[in-house]
Amino acid sequence: MSKTDWIQQEIENLQSQGLYNRIRTIESPQGAWLVVDGKRVLNFCSNNYLGLANHPDIVAAAKKAADSMGVGPAAVRSIAGTMTLHVELEKRLAAFKGVEAAITFQSGFTANLATIPALVGKEDMIFSDRLNHASIIDGCRLSGGKIIAYEHNDPASLEEQIKANLSQYRRALIVTDGVFSMDGDIAPLPAIYEVAKKYDILLMVDDAHGEGVLGKGGRGIVDHFGLHGKVDVEVGTMSKAFGVVGGVVAGKSVIVEWLRQRGRPFLFSSAMTVPDAAACLAAIDLLEDSTQLVDKLWSNAKYFKAEMKTLGFNTGVSETPITPIMLGEAPLAQQFSRELFEAGVFAMPLGFPTVPQGKARIRVMISAAHSREDLDQGLEAFGKVGRKLGVIQ
Repeated sequence: MSKTDWIQQEIENLQSQGLYNRIRTIESPQGAWLVVDGKRVLNFCSNNYLGLANHPDIVAAAKKAADSMGVGPAAVRSIAGTMTLHVELEKRLAAFKGVEAAITFQSGFTANLATIPALVGKEDMIFSDRLNHASIIDGCRLSGGKIIAYEHNDPASLEEQIKANLSQYRRALIVTDGVFSMDGDIAPLPAIYEVAKKYDILLMVDDAHGEGVLGKGGRGIVDHFGLHGKVDVEVGTMSKAFGVVGGVVAGKSVIVEWLRQRGRPFLFSSAMTVPDAAACLAAIDLLEDSTQLVDKLWSNAKYFKAEMKTLGFNTGVSETPITPIMLGEAPLAQQFSRELFEAGVFAMPLGFPTVPQGKARIRVMISAAHSREDLDQGLEAFGKVGRKLGVIQ
């Protein structure tokens, strides 16, 4: 018996349960339409909210930076990897977010892995929303602190957990997603802030799906709720609405300075590449110049969601352009996705462990890059497949 036989058995179990993730290959730039596995399809999968992933200004900025400063920084930030573009990007991000300071990382995932263990340790507690992203969960585990989950988007549950555990910790951190990526709902951040203020606890929000989506011109959930100066730590990503890659932590200057000293991905993994940093700067230019793309994103989202509900689909509790089509069981979601692909629509299924058992879905990611004709074509395909599989009448 091979020592890896158990792995093969687990893979076969995933396949039999309809939970095996069959990864498709994209052969074109990101946009409203893609070439996937040789087929031209309407793109309802990407986190490219504003259509910036292939924007000519961003592509040009990346090329120009590579020509003048090369590609790889060839070092971690703390030794020889901090370049002028990194410093400029962090200043611009801080100004864009309306905070004291910002620090960049290789991704939003590594931003969470850097931040949480730097702020809490084994003697501390973390109060974490039950549906927080995997990167938050992993950051909490790495910290060694005691993790206490509170009920999803429930400030009363949060306060109950704080009261029950108040005397048992040295320091504490409250952490929540801003926009929850699977359901598209928004954290009640003002009420959570009031709880954090009442008990004098650090407050952190991961705004990965709020950057470029919520707030004026996409400035995020803190701007959306007018909570400037009240949220201690904002984590974000530049891999979604910004159309590039990279993570950011924004907030109080003392926290940012501490992360420069103790954020492990900052200290032990090479910096963002030169083209990425330049591309992110170009994305900020576009967002500061006009709210047109953000406005179009929301217009598209409202139209699509309304039409899907008219067709009879359950779009869950979404308040954002993230549009889950709730189907229940993973095999149905996988079949639905395959049928959509045959109909010319690329929309991947999500099942356990990404979402809870029995809550499998197709998650549609609306973009400003979509035209009204694109959306209508997608709606027609959803209606056709939904009727065929008995999901709608």
